Amino acid sequence: MPASNPQNPVGRDLALPASELRQVCDPAALNFTSTAEIEIVDELVGQKRALSAIDFGTRIDHDGFNIFALGPTRSGRHGAIHKFLEHKAATEPVPDDWIYVNNFAAPDRPKAIRLPSGIGLRLKASMQELIDDLSAALPATFESEDYRNRRKAIDDDFEATQEKAFDELRAKGQKQNIGILRTPMGFALAPLSGGQVVKPEVFNALLEAERKAIESKIMALQEDLERILKNLPVLERERRRKIRSLNAEIAEMVVGLSISEIAARFAGNDDIKSYLSDVRSDLIDNAELFLRPHQEEEAGPFDAFRQNGLRHPAFARYAVNVLVSHCAEKAEAAARGAPVISEEHPTLGKVLGHIDHRSLMGALVTDFTMIKAGALHRANGGYLVLDARRVLTEPFVWEALKRCLRNKKIEFSSVADELSLVSTVSLTPDSIPLSVKVILVGERLLYYLLASLDPEFDNLFKVQADFEDVTERSADSVALFARLMGSIARQESLLPLSAAAVARLIEQAAREAEDAERLTLRVGILADIIRESHYWATAGKRDRIDVEDVDRALDERRYRSERIRDRSLETITRNITLVDTDGVEVGQINGLSVLRIGNLSFGRPTRITARVRMGSGKVVDIEREVELGGPLHSKGVLILSSFLATRYALPVPMSLWASLVFEQSYGGVEGDSASSAELYALLSALADAPINQSLAVTGSVNQLGQIQAIGGVNEKIEGFFDICKARGLTGRQGVVIPRANCKHLMLRQDIVAAASQDQFRIYAVSTIDEGIELLTGLPAGNRGPDGRFADGSVNARVEAKLMQFAEMRRSFGRSGAEASLESKEQV
Repeated sequence: MPASNPQNPVGRDLALPASELRQVCDPAALNFTSTAEIEIVDELVGQKRALSAIDFGTRIDHDGFNIFALGPTRSGRHGAIHKFLEHKAATEPVPDDWIYVNNFAAPDRPKAIRLPSGIGLRLKASMQELIDDLSAALPATFESEDYRNRRKAIDDDFEATQEKAFDELRAKGQKQNIGILRTPMGFALAPLSGGQVVKPEVFNALLEAERKAIESKIMALQEDLERILKNLPVLERERRRKIRSLNAEIAEMVVGLSISEIAARFAGNDDIKSYLSDVRSDLIDNAELFLRPHQEEEAGPFDAFRQNGLRHPAFARYAVNVLVSHCAEKAEAAARGAPVISEEHPTLGKVLGHIDHRSLMGALVTDFTMIKAGALHRANGGYLVLDARRVLTEPFVWEALKRCLRNKKIEFSSVADELSLVSTVSLTPDSIPLSVKVILVGERLLYYLLASLDPEFDNLFKVQADFEDVTERSADSVALFARLMGSIARQESLLPLSAAAVARLIEQAAREAEDAERLTLRVGILADIIRESHYWATAGKRDRIDVEDVDRALDERRYRSERIRDRSLETITRNITLVDTDGVEVGQINGLSVLRIGNLSFGRPTRITARVRMGSGKVVDIEREVELGGPLHSKGVLILSSFLATRYALPVPMSLWASLVFEQSYGGVEGDSASSAELYALLSALADAPINQSLAVTGSVNQLGQIQAIGGVNEKIEGFFDICKARGLTGRQGVVIPRANCKHLMLRQDIVAAASQDQFRIYAVSTIDEGIELLTGLPAGNRGPDGRFADGSVNARVEAKLMQFAEMRRSFGRSGAEASLESKEQV
């Protein structure tokens, strides 16, 4: 075919030189031999806009200026944000401590107290010391001689008062010969005779008058006894009151001294002063807790309580629950700066905090010591970084987070509370004021969905930090990328990279960006390639990563992931799926598409055919008719229909019926990148001009016949090349692409090598006319001064065919009208 002949002027002018198929990075231009020689870079390359937005969002001190960092995955967003925040937070003050203490008046509503940083832990230690000291001091005080004497005096006084009442009653009875007897059933009254109790038979033998007189005396004494017995509880209460008063007096001396010592340590803090006052009152009122035999002499009550939380629960009422302290378990010098917290599993409990429960006699119980901090508590006064997708997929977390930011306070909530699933003893702790900067990290789709569907989103996340996908490929950016590659290797203790290896990685960065003039900013992908290259270098016992290691890593990555691609292309090489790579055919062309399955994307040629006949001007898109074509593909077909209707046979009605189909396509077809190929097939069918099957075509077309850029150009070319290579390269094969896509070419090196040896060619076209000349070997033809296309040109043949269809349609309409008229005359 003329189009495949290197001497063909059209093919020679449109064929791209091998140097334009892959923009190579020269290792010599990097000015180093190994990355061990260059300085590392500690910032994200090419993200000036996003980092500026984060800087603004962290500095502005107004409500709602939280940050949403949006951009592609594996772009280094999380690492860059953490590094930026940690650097900024180091210059900011350490937030205050927050503690929960017992509310002695209402134990189900624990009190939250804000304290200067580090004070919470000191107060907790002081309270532990206080209880441990009192557990020894109070029992010793209550066992002192002075306390025993005063306690004995109270008991003796009670007993004396009690005995006096009984003695008086007993003397009164003896005067009346009535005795008071103690029985197992209580007190009893009986007549006496000679100091002995009168037996019942003797009493019954007495005269009735005597019996009634005795019974009357007993009844009177019985009333006196009842008054004494009724007064005993009063006396007992008075005894206990006096003992409590004595205990309080004794305890106050011990407790007051110990509390005063602690208060002196925290002088000037009104919240601690108020709390210690409550503790003092409760300790004095409950001093008997320290006198029970459940304590151990060797270990203080707090030591036992800390071990399992159950052995001495009575003393938990005096504990201090340090909810948040940024001095915890670290030297005070290390606790500098505001916190930067990242929660990888943002459940409701881990974000808002939770209240634990323990089982006690079959019931779930809790207290203020079981309140646990959430990420918001730990980040309060600093920064909280959350993954947006994880937040949105966890039940109730998004609404709870918005509620806390909106109300500027943290309130405990659980899934059980939200759903009212469990009815058990719980707490209502004081809410904690919230001052935090939240940074959500997510994809662009999530950001735009939230912005359009959640009316509160824009008020709570006013700062958009948009991370770039790519950066311009320039000498400066290449130098930065080289330092970035070296930084990754050094930070992860990998082998250093040679200049040639870095150059290959920069070329791969351009390929990942699908643009020879850009570099991808998805550094996570490049980091994985470096790690795999390190593996192959160490397997080869080399002291640095060289270009062959990078090539091996890339080849192995492709091999591992391309099983589906290989099976797909195998159906073509085995002629199960019909695709020609040689010869010529009318109305048939090789279109190119990209299939994406997970992280795998590959190009695949597909036969496109067109058939034409006289009709009413309709181009049938079979894919759309059977609902396999998407809206963009249907748009492309309508555009090419408009091109035909407005370019050819303008004086007559469009009298064409045509059909277009992707042969052996059993899935959906979407996109307009095959619209130029479909138009070429239609023009070939109309002009009866054979198309060179050695070529494949991609590109969209507009109504003016201009070829427009498409995506996936590298994968499409490589897919057709692999088919041609499997069948044998002839030197006539190639791919036709839009000229606008030339800047996107970063083809595999084997394709570049084949092109340099004239075994395979890439042609770039700007218009349909250029493409049809290349594909058919015939001139496209321009309209002359007479308004006609040049004789023998493709356009002339197309217009002639459409004029012929119009004449046939007119003749058909005339004959139909005459037949109708003749029928009416006969009637």
